[in-house]
Amino acid sequence: MAPPELLFSLAPLSLLLALVVEPHGTYGSTTGSFRVNDGALEVNGICATSVNIHGYKCQEHKVETEDGYVLSMQRIPEGRVEGNGGAGNKKQPILIQHGVLVDGMAWLLNSPQENLPMILADKGFDVWIANTRGTRFCRKHVSLDSGQPEFWNWSWDELVSFDLPAVFDFVFNQTQQKIHYIGHSLGTLIGLASFSEGHQADTLKSAAFLSPIAYLSHMNTALGTVAAKAFVGKITTWFGVAEFNPKGQQASVFLKSLCNYPGVDCYDLLTAITGKNCCLNFSTVDLFIKNEPQSTATKNMVHLAQTVRDGVIAKYNYGRPDYNQMHYGASKPPVYNISNIPRDLPIFISYGGQDALSDVQDVQLLLDSLKFHDANKLMTQFIKDYAHADFVMGTDAKDIVYNQVVQFFQNQQ
Repeated sequence: MAPPELLFSLAPLSLLLALVVEPHGTYGSTTGSFRVNDGALEVNGICATSVNIHGYKCQEHKVETEDGYVLSMQRIPEGRVEGNGGAGNKKQPILIQHGVLVDGMAWLLNSPQENLPMILADKGFDVWIANTRGTRFCRKHVSLDSGQPEFWNWSWDELVSFDLPAVFDFVFNQTQQKIHYIGHSLGTLIGLASFSEGHQADTLKSAAFLSPIAYLSHMNTALGTVAAKAFVGKITTWFGVAEFNPKGQQASVFLKSLCNYPGVDCYDLLTAITGKNCCLNFSTVDLFIKNEPQSTATKNMVHLAQTVRDGVIAKYNYGRPDYNQMHYGASKPPVYNISNIPRDLPIFISYGGQDALSDVQDVQLLLDSLKFHDANKLMTQFIKDYAHADFVMGTDAKDIVYNQVVQFFQNQQ
């Protein structure tokens, strides 16, 4: 059993409540607290430190959203062996979107033979890795500084309305081809919501959702439930800042208070939050600890908690009918209608039987929202032993999940 000081040094990662994407730092690690990101990564970026060193070409791109945020993107235009499908601008583009409190680096922690972006590149795809606002390489704005509260005045609504459309448009303008989309965890939620609003109607070719989160009513972790209740309370007052920094002292204190609740077990944070992951290795976990987690907006965490509490996929609730009226013209925030996703859009959904965040019952609710989808356009995969983190960092994900994803995309050619 890990000592309490180790648990609480790693514990802020579990504050992803229902939407934690990769809380792998607690899995069997004895390395101590989160370490500062390597200086080389901060200076050179993800391409130089995590892609080029494995023999892949990689490009760094900057994308400006309509509301002024400057986002970082990485492009792996081809595999290590030339000739897989021709030049980058003739290959089918794939956009990969991470979840909350991590960045695009989370996809690149395993070896080239095991991580999804490089597998796709080697299979002949033109791979683009997105990074959302607030993460380490996306802390610039045309007029705001990241130290200003206004910089952090957003939730996942803005990721739906601004970030995802911006990166889709950028990739489409670069490639002049419709785009395959892959999302994990929060990346699935913003994809589902955005596609239901018709934002990518002219640029989206197909979508793969790994460990999807949409409905969260059956999230079955005591810590996640307690944290969600806290976030829809007076969390902004508690933290006193608009930025939610999971490495910060306030986050550690907050989690420690949650760990005192009856039924909350903070001695196995990874399992307590994500379910029992079957297939992570220590070296990948150690690399994760060096690089993640990343900041997000406190407002975003509140919105995610509202999704848990309310059991619907809706826009941010400002807490008072008159405030909602001012923003939406109605006393309640509008609901994202997932059934509005075009019925002929090819969709692949992969989910796990041990996933405490993307619970099987909630995935069934999502599938029920898609019950009128063209039957031959919706493919599902259930993996009995998989939990939330296995879909991104599992050592056998290539054989179990990624090969299916590749085949799905190849079938859309």
